[in-house]
Amino acid sequence: MAVQDNHNGDDLRERPIGELLKQLSEETTTLVKQELDLAKAELAQKGQQAGKGIGMFGAAGVLGFMAFGALTAFFILLLDGAVPNWAAALIVAAVYGAIAGVLALQGRNKVKEATPPVPEQAVDSVKEDVQWAKTQTQSARK
Repeated sequence: MAVQDNHNGDDLRERPIGELLKQLSEETTTLVKQELDLAKAELAQKGQQAGKGIGMFGAAGVLGFMAFGALTAFFILLLDGAVPNWAAALIVAAVYGAIAGVLALQGRNKVKEATPPVPEQAVDSVKEDVQWAKTQTQSARK
């Protein structure tokens, strides 16, 4: 069984070694460029996800602070007729803390989705390419 070149159907055993090495070099260069492009795209996507999660953490902090300052006074005064001032303040603080906690958990989940910040698809693809190259080298020796 002859080893065929996918590009033009020639028997690879009949081609000069210099030409084969040149083709290998060109194809390796193309493959490396494609793998780098894949890694860049994957890292950009993970960076966007991490940015969203970090933004949610920031929003949770700002919302918690502003709500604590503005609405706390309103709700304490609203509850003042039903419970003592200290109890009204405690109830309002607990509600705001719960809201901030939910936002923080959502932000944490978004950050977890973006980790690990390793381009996993590109790494897997490179491993497949190395395995393919080993297979091709072994079959060319036979």
